[in-house]
Amino acid sequence: MQHSSVTKVNQDQLINEQEAAALLGYSQRTLQGWRLRGGGPKFVKFSQRTIRYRVGDLLEWITGNTFHNTSEYQA
Repeated sequence: MQHSSVTKVNQDQLINEQEAAALLGYSQRTLQGWRLRGGGPKFVKFSQRTIRYRVGDLLEWITGNTFHNTSEYQA
């Protein structure tokens, strides 16, 4: 019998743009564009130059954009 280890994630943890981009598999430039135009995950803006992402919001965004087939979403 094999045991799988599951890492517990602190969903309230705040991570920076570089870490969020790595988690999502997108570039920092893409995250910047989403913040400007919308369509990306929620973010926290502490100041003009300090942006953070809550891990739980990133996971929620991933879940909200997960589909079984193309007929489940509208482009």
